[in-house]
Amino acid sequence: MRYLMKQKLFCWGDDFAIKNQAGADLFFVDGKAFSIGKKLSFQDMKGGELAFIQQKLLSWGPTWEIYRGGRLAAVVKKHLFALFRCKFTVDVPGPDDLEAQGSFLDMEYTFTRRGHVVAEVSKRWFSWSDTYGVDVRQGEDDVLILASTVVIDEVCHADGKKH
Repeated sequence: MRYLMKQKLFCWGDDFAIKNQAGADLFFVDGKAFSIGKKLSFQDMKGGELAFIQQKLLSWGPTWEIYRGGRLAAVVKKHLFALFRCKFTVDVPGPDDLEAQGSFLDMEYTFTRRGHVVAEVSKRWFSWSDTYGVDVRQGEDDVLILASTVVIDEVCHADGKKH
């Protein structure tokens, strides 16, 4: 399924609206302003929390944790010493870790599992600024991939945001 993510600028906290291809609102990511370390709540449109995302402070390199139902679902970490390219790992319990690599500043990258593409992130589908698409393959964990995409946006674009 293809999702459209539009970051809301000029607000306290970092908020993301997530829509389907037809433009219907599906999810909302609420940035918690004034917290120590960034905290984000990934919600359905009724306000039910589907995932909680928090920046892990005092870690070696950008590291974020994604919780679902109060349990740690994934740790998203940027590789600091990846030669010639930028890479993130989405470490999930068990053997199904994801890797994201590509041009993160341009919002053109893929998520892979054991070398197979499971999702693509791209601005090429949209002409609007701060809008990009996330195309998640059928059978994948859409919420986990979308939450990981939010983390990557936070890590790669935090300095350019206007608050």
